[in-house]
Amino acid sequence: MAGESAWKRRAVADMVHWLIGPRKNESLITGTVLYFRTDSMTAADTILEAETYWKKGIDPACAATGPIPDKCDVVIIGAGFTGLATALHLARGGRSVVVFESDEIGHGCSSKSGGMCGPSFHKLGHEGLISQYGEAKAWEIMAEGLASLEYFFRFLQEERIDCDMQMVGRFRGAATAADFATLVSTSELLARKIGLKFRPVERHEQSAEIGTDIYHGGVVYERDAGINPYKLVVGLAERAHAAGALVFENQHVNGIQADGKHKRVSLAGKVVRARNVVLATNGYTGPELQQFRRRLLPVTSGVIATEALPAEKIREISPKLRMHGGTHRLVFWYRPTPDGRRLVLGGRVLDGKKRPERISQDLMSMAKNIFPQLAGVRPEYCWHGQVAYTFDHAPHLGEIDGIHYAMGYCGSGVTRSLYFARQLSRKLLGEDDSATIYDDLKFKTMPLYNGNPWFLPVILRWHAMADRLSGQK
Repeated sequence: MAGESAWKRRAVADMVHWLIGPRKNESLITGTVLYFRTDSMTAADTILEAETYWKKGIDPACAATGPIPDKCDVVIIGAGFTGLATALHLARGGRSVVVFESDEIGHGCSSKSGGMCGPSFHKLGHEGLISQYGEAKAWEIMAEGLASLEYFFRFLQEERIDCDMQMVGRFRGAATAADFATLVSTSELLARKIGLKFRPVERHEQSAEIGTDIYHGGVVYERDAGINPYKLVVGLAERAHAAGALVFENQHVNGIQADGKHKRVSLAGKVVRARNVVLATNGYTGPELQQFRRRLLPVTSGVIATEALPAEKIREISPKLRMHGGTHRLVFWYRPTPDGRRLVLGGRVLDGKKRPERISQDLMSMAKNIFPQLAGVRPEYCWHGQVAYTFDHAPHLGEIDGIHYAMGYCGSGVTRSLYFARQLSRKLLGEDDSATIYDDLKFKTMPLYNGNPWFLPVILRWHAMADRLSGQK
């Protein structure tokens, strides 16, 4: 038990440090100042739109306009990927479905993500999984992550949803030579065990993949892809509506009460009685649903889109127009837009006030340290959203107090959310093949935690000190 408790403490500390990143002017890439803040941005660096680029030129999803019914089979709270896909499946299964979104459809991270699609492997990696669950279950979890990606591709094809999906692959750069060795050996193991498609890239070869020399080589995940996430939101909403689901915007759920075998869902001036309730709010879960909120760690993720750039500039940075990321703990990713005219870059928001001008400055500073060729390039769009991490680094679906849920995607929810929506719908419809490897995972919380991650700065300072003492930066 003592060993297990120590592992949990290390896991929580590790998670928080990699989520929030190092302190100002620190870097976890050896010899490289990857992240710093600057106040030297000029007027040319000022952003123009504090809104997600993905909505540019796209008509918004059509919401229900009629009266809210007094009762239905299923109420779904949240109209993002999870909520809309669940509504679609349940409505096609013959259920009367009502979806309540507290803002506009897709307001949360579904429309604000980077639109990067991968197998969503568990954040602990295979060694952490084996330590926590044993070897057999660890490999089942990894295999299901890969299966969720393949399901995602099949779903888009079957539904004929045009969301600019491009299977361009993802280059993951190694922060150190040791990281490169680990990346390759881990990928080789995943290839043997579960069929991962990858290709190692030596450091002397990486100029064909990325326009920077900060990495020590990397790997290409050949089945990863990119989409316009808002187009997927709209496509899901259209199909849910066509199937008979009612999706209402600007309807905040104030509470859920048991009513015999049913639930009473309270809105402002309205109560809806439902046989089942599905919670699909992820990083936007409020205090009125405290039994779920206390199991999630909301983390703000900021994103910028640059001004339109010449094609040769984009190719200089991303020669094959791939998705990109690295092994550094400070989360930072980048990709070209589907039309190949802009770069979209994202990472964790360290500005507590979440000011667009601060977020854009931080992200552009980081980008220009990786890509000096971006000097003089300005961000044109800036936005942020809330992702939700969990205490065991795993996504979760299940039932608490008679409320079904799917959430906690740990920053990798594009593909997993659609897979979870299908499996959760199958459970509610009583269909076969509804099981997932996550069904028996306990949805953990922490004593005294109420959904406000007040402890993150303390753990961050402690872990930064431990890094310095061990000679790691």
